[in-house]
Amino acid sequence: MTISHSESQRKRHCAVLAFPFGGHARPLLGLVCRLAQASMLDARFSFFSTARSNQLIFSQVENNLPDNITAYDVEDGTPSDHAFTGNPHEPANLFLGAAPENMRKAMGVAVAETGMGISCLISDVFLSFSGELAEEMRIPWILVWISMPYPLYVYTNIRLIQQICSNSLTAIPDVNNERVHRVIPDVPEVLVEDLPEGVLAPGDLESDLVGILGNLGALLPRASAIVMNFYHELDPTALTNSLRSTLPNLLYLGFLTLSLPPPPKPRSPPSEADINSHCISWLERQKPRSVAYIGFGTLAILPENELHALAEALEESNVPYIWSLQGNSKEKLPSGFLERIGARGIVVSWAPQIEVLAHSSTGVFVTHCGSNSVYESVANGMPMICRPFFGDHRMNGRIVEEVWEIGVRVEGGAITKKGVLKSLQLILADQAGKEMREKVCALKELVQVAAGPNGRAAEDFRTLLKIVSGS
Repeated sequence: MTISHSESQRKRHCAVLAFPFGGHARPLLGLVCRLAQASMLDARFSFFSTARSNQLIFSQVENNLPDNITAYDVEDGTPSDHAFTGNPHEPANLFLGAAPENMRKAMGVAVAETGMGISCLISDVFLSFSGELAEEMRIPWILVWISMPYPLYVYTNIRLIQQICSNSLTAIPDVNNERVHRVIPDVPEVLVEDLPEGVLAPGDLESDLVGILGNLGALLPRASAIVMNFYHELDPTALTNSLRSTLPNLLYLGFLTLSLPPPPKPRSPPSEADINSHCISWLERQKPRSVAYIGFGTLAILPENELHALAEALEESNVPYIWSLQGNSKEKLPSGFLERIGARGIVVSWAPQIEVLAHSSTGVFVTHCGSNSVYESVANGMPMICRPFFGDHRMNGRIVEEVWEIGVRVEGGAITKKGVLKSLQLILADQAGKEMREKVCALKELVQVAAGPNGRAAEDFRTLLKIVSGS
């Protein structure tokens, strides 16, 4: 079916194309929920992602989902006889290879079911083919950038960074003069050793995923708007100026997985997540700021030696904890660990992360430093222990430790028993941890102001509404 658009339609029909890996789909749904609830916008939203992704993210908001949002499942692009090689980018690349055809097919279904042509296209930046769809339909094209602004700067300047790093490195010594930090010009927070995989290896640009990111400099200016999952007020001036000089259509809409101020906590009945994991009821029995919450997102998996080191540190520290541990990782814990710990800690397959971070008993977040996790920690005034894995994690971890000074990265980039014990002691008991908590609480207050009616996010949201509504 040909997807068409009629300017005479009063009610709008927005197609939303999600990238169903990592933490991408959930903030995109958060943005769509905000748009769907806007009183001035008469629109229907069709949300396209894989069945697995849709089931996961929609189950988390089913009680608060606006009735003008409909989820449509898209095939994941994996052939029935495919044998995975272990390349972490492989599932995403398979999805991206088949996505143009699969998304077009699913959008045709939505048009047929609603009887409405598509009037606006909202897409994750990773789905670069969506620009061709929007141009074909002659409709507004809105891209959403999920990560922090720093990786966006890197990818929009990737050729320059590759050239600079191949010729010579701008260097400044660290405070102890023991090693040299290699920095990217104009944005000193970006260090060469923290760059995502593929940036300095041009051959990796043949990868679908990395190749898309490498071409963002040419892609982004074509969009009607670029939505940032970030608050303008948190941006260093140099970074903001650099991005805005090349991308004047940037809209900073804040942390898209969060509602600020947060909605009141329900008194009864308890949420399904609480019934399943018992996290909140368990937290109610703990002392204030005493609990370590451990969660590494949906893709990052600790090597078994680090899993054991973390378990041994938790056992020796006597720190109460909630550990969100996916898949079969629970079976790989040290023999007898759970029995020896007893009721002092709980291991769950999934935790209501925002509610856990907001709880007064939680004192520190042990995280992989994915952008959404960092944002949710900041918004709840929670210091972090960071174990970065891939992608933007290393850059985020440096911002947490050296720019915002609201957490620490694990020594040597990997978890050790000694390192975890040291970090837990520092944040939960030492004066340095108290200062980190004060700084993250100050950022929390800044975010709350930025999320208010006078913040840049409110102004930029009104601009986005005009684009979506066609006014």
